[in-house]
Amino acid sequence: MAVKHQEYQYLDLLQEVLDDGQKKVDRGTDIELRSLFGKKIRFDLSKGFPLLTTKKVYWSGVLHELYWFMSGQTNIKYLVDNNVHIWDDYPYKIYSKKAEEGKVPVLTKDEFVGKVKDDKKFATKFGNLPRIYGEMWRHWPTRTNRTIDQLAWVMQEMKDDPDAKNLIVNSWNPEYLYTMAINKDASRFPICHNMYQISNRNGKLSLQLYQRSADLFLGVPFNIASYSLLAIILADIAGLEPGEFVHTFGDAHVYGNHIDQVKEQLSRKPRPFPTLKIKRKLKSIDDFRTDDVILENYDPYPAVKAELTVAGGLFDKKTGKMAG
Repeated sequence: MAVKHQEYQYLDLLQEVLDDGQKKVDRGTDIELRSLFGKKIRFDLSKGFPLLTTKKVYWSGVLHELYWFMSGQTNIKYLVDNNVHIWDDYPYKIYSKKAEEGKVPVLTKDEFVGKVKDDKKFATKFGNLPRIYGEMWRHWPTRTNRTIDQLAWVMQEMKDDPDAKNLIVNSWNPEYLYTMAINKDASRFPICHNMYQISNRNGKLSLQLYQRSADLFLGVPFNIASYSLLAIILADIAGLEPGEFVHTFGDAHVYGNHIDQVKEQLSRKPRPFPTLKIKRKLKSIDDFRTDDVILENYDPYPAVKAELTVAGGLFDKKTGKMAG
């Protein structure tokens, strides 16, 4: 009996959302979406790297963004310098709001990104996005002015106690989120993939992600690849084999303006997953570099373009709400 391709878990979830998803309207954009709650998919990382094949996934973006997170960075300059522009919108929205208030010169988005790339002082002042993943993973802020390196702690804890059940990295800090935050401290970005846990199971490192809000068409293929890669990197550092990547969803949704693209993707038959290798033994989290990763035999269908529906969680003083 033929084994079903692992990618069908994702494709079947897309179909289930189209067929059975609750219809809602996104309050930030007034775009209709279809949503399910509490779904789960899982990938055996020994059977290929789950970079989806039914449409091309932006691999360079996955790789550089994960390094950006792991190294604790929050300024988009590293990404811009490496021609990765998936985070440009967020600091530009903050800058544009200041421009509307007459506090800074008006710039187009391209001009803003160009200045981030070419002007180090400008990048330092305007390219930063505090309270996002890199900071929360590696420099969690506390009231006593110390910071906590969750990721380093988790790796040391697993070394000290391989059967530990507390190997959790959390990005969800209510002190900085939504109306729970003091207005001036409110995050400018809604944390979506907000917590993960690793586990040593018989010499294999598995990682489970909880994603409270999941854009199934645009975001989730990227998230699957990113956290699968993270699991493989952490396994290498720990001297373990890669186990499973388990993806648990809170609100898993398809936006109404993505439905035609989803149907196009569903018409395609998955191809074999690529293979991924770490070309040298990694000594620590901070030892990792993007050129340590070798991706081979990735043969996807062409990309399917769609509009990003929610781009950023700017706090609106008038409504007291943030998008996302």
